[in-house]
Amino acid sequence: MNISYNWLKDLIDLDLSAEETAAALTRVGLAVEGMERHGDDTVFDVDITSNRPDCLSHLGVARELAAATGRALDVFDPEPEIPMPPVLAHDIVRIDDPSRCYRFTARIIRGVKVGPSPDWLVERLEALGERSINNVADITNYVMLELGQPMHSFDLDKLAGGRIIVRPAKTGETLVTLDDVERKFDETMLVVCDAEKPVAIGGVMGGRDSGITDSTVNVLLEVAYFRPDSVRTLARKLVMGSEASHRFERGVDIDNIVRASQRAANLIVELAGGQKGEFIDIYPTPIHPPEIECGDISAATARLTGLDVADPDAVAILDSLGIKSREENGSRVYSSPSWRYDIALEEDLVEEVARHAGYENIKEELPAARGAGEFQAGEPRKAAIRTYLRDLGYSEALSYSFIDTAWDDVFEPVPRLDAAEPSQPVTLRDSVIENAIRMRQTALPGLLDGVKLNNNHQIRDVKLFEIGKAFLAEKPGELPTEREILAFAASGGEVLADKAAAERPLDFFDIKGAVESAFEAAGVVNAEFEAADVKHLRAGQAAAISIDGAKVGSVGRLSEEIAAKYKFRQPVYVAELDLSSALAAERKITSYTPIAKFPSVRRDVTVEVGRTPSVADILRVARSLGEELIKDINLVSVFEGGTLAPGRRAVSIRVEYRSDTKTLSEEDVEYAYSRFLARLDSELGLRPRK
Repeated sequence: MNISYNWLKDLIDLDLSAEETAAALTRVGLAVEGMERHGDDTVFDVDITSNRPDCLSHLGVARELAAATGRALDVFDPEPEIPMPPVLAHDIVRIDDPSRCYRFTARIIRGVKVGPSPDWLVERLEALGERSINNVADITNYVMLELGQPMHSFDLDKLAGGRIIVRPAKTGETLVTLDDVERKFDETMLVVCDAEKPVAIGGVMGGRDSGITDSTVNVLLEVAYFRPDSVRTLARKLVMGSEASHRFERGVDIDNIVRASQRAANLIVELAGGQKGEFIDIYPTPIHPPEIECGDISAATARLTGLDVADPDAVAILDSLGIKSREENGSRVYSSPSWRYDIALEEDLVEEVARHAGYENIKEELPAARGAGEFQAGEPRKAAIRTYLRDLGYSEALSYSFIDTAWDDVFEPVPRLDAAEPSQPVTLRDSVIENAIRMRQTALPGLLDGVKLNNNHQIRDVKLFEIGKAFLAEKPGELPTEREILAFAASGGEVLADKAAAERPLDFFDIKGAVESAFEAAGVVNAEFEAADVKHLRAGQAAAISIDGAKVGSVGRLSEEIAAKYKFRQPVYVAELDLSSALAAERKITSYTPIAKFPSVRRDVTVEVGRTPSVADILRVARSLGEELIKDINLVSVFEGGTLAPGRRAVSIRVEYRSDTKTLSEEDVEYAYSRFLARLDSELGLRPRK
């Protein structure tokens, strides 16, 4: 925002040099990023944050300087005036959408003479980068820069019926705006109309055909308040912006409207002649500033910032900024001024005190040791998961929390343990990326985008994981529930350190092993994998992940349909699980076990099976047989083809026998082995393959 030093001196008795003024503004949070001479004036380039629309004007900046220097403001004070009675006013101005247009004033000025602006006005506008148009248009821009209130002047004689109606547009209506571009509207857009057609876009820009020209004699001056989010949405839909919309979409001072209208009208009469006529003020939707109760602002400031500001000094700072207060029931209640919509909490009051007490006075101190810096619950276990996965060659990814609507119903979200009904997607009203309006229920689209990005850069061997939030809602419109998820994506081959070529292609068991490693790192016990049908996974290469019998996720190969959408040329394996549920499950306690004193004996056994029972079922039953000498049972291999019939597999498992009291004899092992085979036959009907 460009701010004129001379203009500030018109509003406040300023005895600071331009350089000192820039330093004073920067000190209170209005950073001056540059200074430039313009004739006998100095123009400041002030960085105005989005929460301070009041400082998008010389009045707002002067208020900050007045509070910082203790000087009084000299601002135009409107004279009392009585607007036209509502019964008559509605014949000239009508608001059909008070939910988006809170207040609308119209002032009629008759007998003006449109022409060039005087030199002082042209120079002041040009110093701030504004082009002079004519005296009436220049005055509306001048008052906007001075008071922060956008306004628009209509040629009254060009308004059909001599009236204004603020209403939603009709689909197909059009308007050629002041920038000579034809805009097409739909019913979601707010327009300012005459009795027949749109003449302006509410809060954004006026129309060309009803604007001020050299032949204009009678002027209707509009000064209004439009709801910020409505203006922001409208400007983005129409892919346009203006100085007016820049201010409206951040919030203007609704109580400043009459001052701005009267100031502009007085200048028009002074510089363009004419006579002020009717004044209409339609105000259907009042705004009530919030009130904040704060028992001890000094104590709150010390607690949050460490600054020692006496209570009377803190109250005086807030009062100088327009934040008035009163004693009520032994406490103090602060009222936010109409131009500061961002003041709503005790912390906001503290920020204002700290700004003017001086951020530079905040001392460097170590925080109190009452738990400061401690990990939140689960953080050490998540750190262990990250370490394990990095050791396996996985890289951690961070992807957007919002995804494209194209992935609606493509991926099966991780099931919720606490939800009786399917959860609803959370939809954003205003997306940062086109069509990416869904808060993610799954992290897989983001990870797959990462795999695709690597593939596009000729990197085929990719292993990624992400720990992040998923967002769900019980019902549309409700606040979302957040839960933490852990997702994996792997493609290509297993690459070892210092080797250019992959050792072997990655397969289902690699991604399953990564999930098991994550469980091991987090101390999760009782995790099981079972064949399942999962929407986004390839049939026959998909498994559900369960903990204590409750499903928490899935793992498998990405389906051909989704792989084709991403144009993957090699298999991609993915997994996703509810990390919140996993970390809430029973945790394995690490215990010390002495190294075995006696040797073990290993025996391999191969059984022939069809598609059922699964390998997981075979291992689960084998491990549950309860043989005392059996210390471990693991999978060796799964073989298909050769002499085996189609659909048949040879599954080899290894059984380890050991005694804690002696060295096993051949007879001990044979006896235990025969008991194991007998139990395997009785439980699953499996016999060793010959």
